[in-house]
Amino acid sequence: MRILLHTCCAPCLVVPLDDLRAEGHDVTSFFHNPNIHPYSEFMRRKDALDSYVLSENVRLILGPQSEEMEEWFRQVAFREDQRCLVCFHLRMKRTATTALEKGLDAFSTTLFYSRFQKHDLLKEVCDSLSAQLGIPFVYRDWRPRWNEGVKRYRSSGLYRQKYCGCIYSEKERVSKIVS
Repeated sequence: MRILLHTCCAPCLVVPLDDLRAEGHDVTSFFHNPNIHPYSEFMRRKDALDSYVLSENVRLILGPQSEEMEEWFRQVAFREDQRCLVCFHLRMKRTATTALEKGLDAFSTTLFYSRFQKHDLLKEVCDSLSAQLGIPFVYRDWRPRWNEGVKRYRSSGLYRQKYCGCIYSEKERVSKIVS
């Protein structure tokens, strides 16, 4: 299959890319993360991804971040307790619709590699969008290969962030350090 793989960052792409390629799939990376703040952090992650996809010969499509950053803020404002649901839906819907527009066969996301994401909620969102939009969703739980991925991205010198990307997750990270 030709899969559009939503990519949150370069380190999270390492294992899913290898896995999907080993299964014979043609993978295109899709960087669409209007949740990443501040903008300097967004650019650091994008630069690391640009470097990695070049080294791995992966096609990369950039989503409309600048137009949707404001939309992300509008949707999560005063809904911090629902921010992950809103964020997953916004990013996965754009991924699924882009896959359809580009004539690809399916979509997935590297977020299923992370031990820190709300895995079940994300799967629910992807399953729902797949049914709603009529495009297959490829599910894989890459968390068991977390340690392997960490070793690989560290050895390659890839930049890895310390929080999911949104200002709320950065606040949570810093408050754990301070307390």
